[in-house]
Amino acid sequence: APLSSQEAAGISLWLLGLGAATGALCCPRIVSRSQWGARAPKNRVRLRTPVPFVIIHHTEGNPCTSQASCSRQVRGIQNYHMNSNGWSDIGYNFLIGEDGNVYEGRGWSTMGAHAKNWNHKSLGFSFLGSFSSRVPNNAALNAAKSLIQCAVSKGFLSRSYFLKGHRNVNPTDCPGNALYKVIRQWPRFKA
Repeated sequence: APLSSQEAAGISLWLLGLGAATGALCCPRIVSRSQWGARAPKNRVRLRTPVPFVIIHHTEGNPCTSQASCSRQVRGIQNYHMNSNGWSDIGYNFLIGEDGNVYEGRGWSTMGAHAKNWNHKSLGFSFLGSFSSRVPNNAALNAAKSLIQCAVSKGFLSRSYFLKGHRNVNPTDCPGNALYKVIRQWPRFKA
């Protein structure tokens, strides 16, 4: 017999609870390295997780609003980090586009090169674009918040983590004044 609308609603709520308990619903769409066309890293240093900090950056580049344009941006950043900076790979653990997608950089368990003296104890999340005078769109902001919760639910970020802007740990304007004003209002922010 078909389910009543009340029974269907109860099952839906149960499934939502199950998804939340397993962390399945709190992770944003993550575009893998192979999907955005990453080069192989020269080497990897394991990140001991869970880490106590997440550090927010911006790339200071052009904005992107489609998977194609964001993938192109991420490839360009990886090339710059590897060719000009001489790093083993792209510096960030994840990058966030205004298409609402998250792009896998070094990932959850490889130490980044995003914040001097903090890489061994943090995840580096960078918004794609320049956010000194404008705020990222809601798709990007929601993806970032979701990524933080995903990191906690998967055990890569401590439940008692602190959120910081790049400027809180290194002498820089990053992640831009407009974005910095936003993240200062987020849970667990600590300058």
